[in-house]
Amino acid sequence: SPPALVGASMGGLTSLLAIGEGPPDFARALVLVDIATRLEPEGVARVLDFMSAHTDGFASLEEAAEAVAAYNPHRKARRTAGLRKNLRQRDDGRWYWHWDPRFLDHATRSSAGESLVQQERREQAAQGVHIPTLLVRGGSSDVVSAEGARELQKLIPHAELFDVQDAGHMVAGDRNDVFSNAVIDFLRRKLPAVS
Repeated sequence: SPPALVGASMGGLTSLLAIGEGPPDFARALVLVDIATRLEPEGVARVLDFMSAHTDGFASLEEAAEAVAAYNPHRKARRTAGLRKNLRQRDDGRWYWHWDPRFLDHATRSSAGESLVQQERREQAAQGVHIPTLLVRGGSSDVVSAEGARELQKLIPHAELFDVQDAGHMVAGDRNDVFSNAVIDFLRRKLPAVS
């Protein structure tokens, strides 16, 4: 049977577009993690600045943890265990994010006009989402505002919203316990075969 898609940030946008523009049986449920049709430009710029600043990797997991802590000063602990899942150590011994940094070339060159077209596309795709949907928003997010979350709910009226207090854009990294429980609860309620 089709999967439930859980996508954070860029993965959430990709999932939204795939479901909203794709065949009706593409997925059985959608979980968007701190991403919506309307994004706060300052927050997006901050994410892109953080990502662009570290394309040359990190000398150690500890250095990566320090960079994340500087981006997320509200985080209590500098943990390296979770970073091991998101970083890959290459032959040069440095640790790199597991995504392709070339996508930043397009993201940082997007014009205001192109951003408007992208927002319209996201809104049209959202109107095509007819499966169970959950938006998990970081309560302190600078990428998805409370108003942006409400706008998504207008486009996807059946969508549920779950705010994770004390979490920013990196919801799972900030409060993985609360995030995981919210997603599992949603999937169990909407897809009873999930256990």
